[in-house]
Amino acid sequence: MDRNQSRLIQYQNAIDASNIVSKTDIHGYITFVNDEFCNISKYSRDELIGQNHNIVRHPDVSPEVFKRLWKTILAKKVYKGIIKNLAKDGSVFYLNATIIPILDENGNIEEFVAIRHDVTEVIELNERLMATRIELKELNLSLEEKVKEQTKELLELNKSLENRVKEEILKNEEKNRLLSQQARLISMGEMIGNIAHQWRQPLSELGIDLFKMKQNLKDEEKFIHTYEHAKTVIKNMSNTIDDFRNFFKSDKEKEEFSIKEAIDKSLGMLEGTFKKEGICVEILKNEDVKISGIKAEFSQVIINILTNAKDAMQNLDPKDKIIKIKIYKNDKFAFVSISNNGENIKDSIMDKLFDPYFTTKHKSVGTGIGLYMCKMIVTNMNGNIYVKNLKNGVDFCIEIPLKKEKK
Repeated sequence: MDRNQSRLIQYQNAIDASNIVSKTDIHGYITFVNDEFCNISKYSRDELIGQNHNIVRHPDVSPEVFKRLWKTILAKKVYKGIIKNLAKDGSVFYLNATIIPILDENGNIEEFVAIRHDVTEVIELNERLMATRIELKELNLSLEEKVKEQTKELLELNKSLENRVKEEILKNEEKNRLLSQQARLISMGEMIGNIAHQWRQPLSELGIDLFKMKQNLKDEEKFIHTYEHAKTVIKNMSNTIDDFRNFFKSDKEKEEFSIKEAIDKSLGMLEGTFKKEGICVEILKNEDVKISGIKAEFSQVIINILTNAKDAMQNLDPKDKIIKIKIYKNDKFAFVSISNNGENIKDSIMDKLFDPYFTTKHKSVGTGIGLYMCKMIVTNMNGNIYVKNLKNGVDFCIEIPLKKEKK
């Protein structure tokens, strides 16, 4: 008997040390509180003993909540729930409470014991998450509207610019400026579509995270883990917008940059589209080579070639949709090879591929400007771009002179 009583005392001490504990009589007047209750409520033990338990009741809590609570425990049943409370100093805290009726030998209620633990941080995290969810929803709606508006504007501008370019075709300097602007607008429209593809997956992940957080409300560790994952997803979505903005900067300053980094950025912006199309990208050789030029324009060349590769493979089975990339150099030049498994190009049109307005696509999907602009940009970098047929596919190769080392 003494051994059992000793264990019982140890169990009681363990509960008292790790939980917020109080006892009340059958009318709700406090008869006992442990140190944890005093710490969180900011009341001393003397201030609490003898007071009705509503001393810590928050005015925001509906009277219906306490009616259900009393109805449950007076029926000799255990009540469980999360209750909002008000401390002596005016601070708010939330407790996950379990209230147990204690019966005497005749089965009558003698007192109530409440065992609670603090879930304030979890509740506040959930409230912040809900606010973030609302902001994200508004941001998504705003983005959709902007995409619609810009798509409409881009279509109108594209039509207008094409007519103007045809009228000014003999004025090379003006023609090239307009072609560059048109290609930029077309790329912008395609990038907006790529962002839409890239955002679908993270938006789906956020929806799953929100559901998990609701399910794990009582499991603080799982709740916080899911919350941190949701923040990472939102940060990645923000980075996508930053990449889009940096790609279309009007900065025309030449700089030394890494080909590998430029290609990685270009692939990142096309990731959503390639995933949707089932396209696999293989990096066969990846030397970190630096060249001099306008980084945004070089990225535009890479994106144009990758987009053409995607279009060339649209009728292939997903397992055959493969793009292979090589980055390498010799003593004088840096090389970028981008090959795809699409159909070979007919010899009769091979020499026309880089001419303005020449396209093998339907007019609704191609203007014939992309490869011409690629040729212009690479030429301005004192380089060359050429295309050749492979046994199974087509290879585009860019050749750029390396920056000479100063002696």
